[in-house]
Amino acid sequence: MTKNKTVSAHQISHENVDKLKDISGVNVYACYQCGNCSSACPAVEFMDIPPHQIIRKVQLGFIDELLESETPWICAACITCTVKCPRGVDIAKVMEALRQLVLRSDFEHGNLCEIEDKLRKKLPQIALIGNFRKTIL
Repeated sequence: MTKNKTVSAHQISHENVDKLKDISGVNVYACYQCGNCSSACPAVEFMDIPPHQIIRKVQLGFIDELLESETPWICAACITCTVKCPRGVDIAKVMEALRQLVLRSDFEHGNLCEIEDKLRKKLPQIALIGNFRKTIL
């Protein structure tokens, strides 16, 4: 018999949820977990957490767990999930915001030329491109 996990206000990281909302501009609380995003995602079979569960974890404030997930890096930002969402939740923007939270924690205002070659080759291309676009503006 498994115990149900309960979520307390102490576990919810409001600061990171607020940061995520500031970056993405998305109201994740509009999601009612229909699963259309996950069923439409062409990359879901490669993700460790499907898109609808990503949104649920954001709603519950488990941002730190998501920052360690592979899913935001696997997301191709094809926007299929957003198109399929009956509530208009832009999941692709949430995925980009999660990538940005990771990049900002490690490379705040980073310069691609300052990243070691070994590390630069190891980083996902979407992270490098996203970071580059945001630092040249």
